[in-house]
Amino acid sequence: MNGFDSARWLKIIALCVVLVALPFVIDATLGRAWVRIIDIALLFVMLALGLNIVVGFAGLLDLGYIAFFAVGAYCYALLASPQFGIHWSFLVLLPLGALVAAAFGVILGAPTLKLRGDYLAIVTLGFGEIIRIFLNNLNRPVNITNGPQGITLIDPLQAAGISISKTYTYGGLSIAPVHLYYFVFLACVALTIFVSLRLENSRIGRAWVAIREDELAASAMGINTRNVKLLAFAMGATFGGVAGGLFASFQGFISPESFTLLDSIMVLCMVVLGGMGNVGGVVLGAILLTALPEALRYIGPLQQQWLGRVYIDPSDLRMLLFGLALVLMMLFRPAGLWPSKTRRRELAGSTPDAEKAGG
Repeated sequence: MNGFDSARWLKIIALCVVLVALPFVIDATLGRAWVRIIDIALLFVMLALGLNIVVGFAGLLDLGYIAFFAVGAYCYALLASPQFGIHWSFLVLLPLGALVAAAFGVILGAPTLKLRGDYLAIVTLGFGEIIRIFLNNLNRPVNITNGPQGITLIDPLQAAGISISKTYTYGGLSIAPVHLYYFVFLACVALTIFVSLRLENSRIGRAWVAIREDELAASAMGINTRNVKLLAFAMGATFGGVAGGLFASFQGFISPESFTLLDSIMVLCMVVLGGMGNVGGVVLGAILLTALPEALRYIGPLQQQWLGRVYIDPSDLRMLLFGLALVLMMLFRPAGLWPSKTRRRELAGSTPDAEKAGG
């Protein structure tokens, strides 16, 4: 093994050690609530990576992506709760949720093949709202989704008689459910990253990029744009379906209000802020936009401590600073915090200085 390989493997081992120790360090320093926030962040990483296939790779603007998250969550909840008295294993339900979400992705993609830009955004936005309203009203005349009351007592992940919802102690180390869910979510995120990287460097990934750059030219070069675009919707929806099933098991309760338009916008912001088309950038954007709003909640106690009273409501100030950060990012780093090389070249080539040089 040469020196380069040794250094690379040492970095990988160090990263693994850090990731394994992270939830216990966070629990000891910041509290268990922040471990839960990390768990949610990992779910949003999966969602953002799925949307990155549609938006970042294929260039198809999707404002209803949270609908696939809802489909996966309800597939798991309906078949692993007292709602129907069915309690299937998550080993069956997670792949089932992925397949059903992929089918919904094809259903969404088929009528929108000739749409792009604002028109595609409006159609996908409507699709996301239709799914949410449908779930909200599917409690009569036959109660299927329990309507706005949602579904409770959803089974946690469990296999071979071992439930992830219990606390285990090994050698004096207490491992709580939030720690166990962290490792499950981390494994799923690692698999999602691996699949995304393989897709990016595959023939299909290059076809998606070709469609994003110039659909007419891609079609002229022999790419079946219809099938490739449908595959992008289906693959992106698959990641959302798996994340939805994990979310349902983690929360133990879901309702239609967990899947609003704001959540779709948030996932899109993660992709844009991190860097569309770059897997590492999308992961960074998802983690930042999940953790930053939670960190800004501490502004209220700080005002009370430093100024003697709370002058600005933390929730208002939190959204104000969040919006300001997005505006500044779009002004000074429009390609995102960690853009792909192709995206960086595109934006660099479209600047006024480049246009003058070309003219």
